[in-house]
Amino acid sequence: MAARTSRSSAKDRPSYRCTECGWTTAKWLGRCPECQAWGTVEEFGGAPAVRTTAPGRVTTAAVPIAQVDGRQATARGTGVPELDRVLGGGLVPGAVVLLAGEPGVGKSTLLLDVAAKAATDEHRTLYVTGEESASQVRLRADRIGALSDHLYLAAETDLSAVLGHLDSVKPSLLILDSVQTVASPEIDGAPGGMAQVREVAGALIRASKERGMATLLVGHVTKDGAIAGPRLLEHLVDVVLHFEGDRHARLRLVRGVKNRYGATDEVGCFELHDEGITGLADPSGLFLTRRAEPVPGTCLTVTLEGRRPLVAEVQALTVDSQIPSPRRTTSGLETSRVSMMLAVLEQRGRISALGKRDIYSATVGGVKLSEPAADLAVALALASAASDTPLPKNLVAIGEVGLAGEVRRVTGVQRRLAEAARLGFTHALVPADPGKVPSGMKVLEVSDIGEALRVLPKRPRREPARGAGKETGRESGGETGREASPRTTPE
Repeated sequence: MAARTSRSSAKDRPSYRCTECGWTTAKWLGRCPECQAWGTVEEFGGAPAVRTTAPGRVTTAAVPIAQVDGRQATARGTGVPELDRVLGGGLVPGAVVLLAGEPGVGKSTLLLDVAAKAATDEHRTLYVTGEESASQVRLRADRIGALSDHLYLAAETDLSAVLGHLDSVKPSLLILDSVQTVASPEIDGAPGGMAQVREVAGALIRASKERGMATLLVGHVTKDGAIAGPRLLEHLVDVVLHFEGDRHARLRLVRGVKNRYGATDEVGCFELHDEGITGLADPSGLFLTRRAEPVPGTCLTVTLEGRRPLVAEVQALTVDSQIPSPRRTTSGLETSRVSMMLAVLEQRGRISALGKRDIYSATVGGVKLSEPAADLAVALALASAASDTPLPKNLVAIGEVGLAGEVRRVTGVQRRLAEAARLGFTHALVPADPGKVPSGMKVLEVSDIGEALRVLPKRPRREPARGAGKETGRESGGETGREASPRTTPE
């Protein structure tokens, strides 16, 4: 009798559930350990019974891995080569892709263009919008030319209605804009909550796997740039892409964060304009300013976005300060690294004119340079601006600069030099031992900032140079040859 009373009291004991994410517990807590929300744990009924799962009938027998048909995971192109580059060749049937980005960056424009180009007689596309009306999407489609007889459009915010459209249209590609606007009536909570996002994403992932249908989900981001919603969403999907770009610039980058079907170090480049969005197979032209004569305070470098080399221009301007504390303004560059280069130039390069002047530094075209390989270009641009002396034409600078003034090696030097040579640059400043150099390009190897400053036709300090660079004119696959005069500079 006592045992029966103990079992009944355990059964009638209340349990608690988080109203935000649905996490359950046997006792009340002030803060949900799952979603970290305060005051959302409420009593909702009896404690969940402890159950065990018995072995059941398998749906598909296990077979040796060598007998599995891999043709089902063959990617199909989207019609947008830059997006295919990031995806690893295209969309795999049954794959679920999450595309996240800030508001107004161009997510809906890109996916509407993909929806129209991927729609064919054999492969229908269903575009479901939960943020706009169907007429608004039609106006955008008219503007960017994304009209197709095999592209179906629906404006829905109910999960059951979205699943009903899948039964009627039977698409090969589903685009949902966005996953935070769709809700399930069987789950408590507002659309966009953790429980709703988890249920909607889980239902669409199951439908994609069962139908062999590729799915593109648009995700919102928080003010910190992270994907909104539970972290479980990023684990469930197959591919996670970030859509980046400054709304005041034309350049947009699609960067892979997670990819089960390809590499995560690929980057797709796009240009956003009035007629829509187009892929950029050669985006380096956006970051360069072609001039007949060189201008003081400018230097070119080659940055790596994933595995993609891009030639970018760094600009610097120094003027006499009118205030006790000189200004330090940057755009597209990290303020901390620019400050480090100023300190290195003053202490190791003996340039004292920078400390009491206003300094402005920026990049061209809205590109952001955060990797250390741009240090040498930033330092040379600042030194050129301080001495009002332009750097030689057709020169690129690649290398990381340390606090001791040394120029360190960086990754991908050969790929960077190959991209510079393809665009017509003939001289390069690099750290020691750059490896194989493209044919026709002369490389000046430097070990510290003092040697790098010798490329300036007019030295900004009176002391003699501590060392000279070693110029090599290596052909592709040839031996290293050193010039007799270490003072040779590019024309």
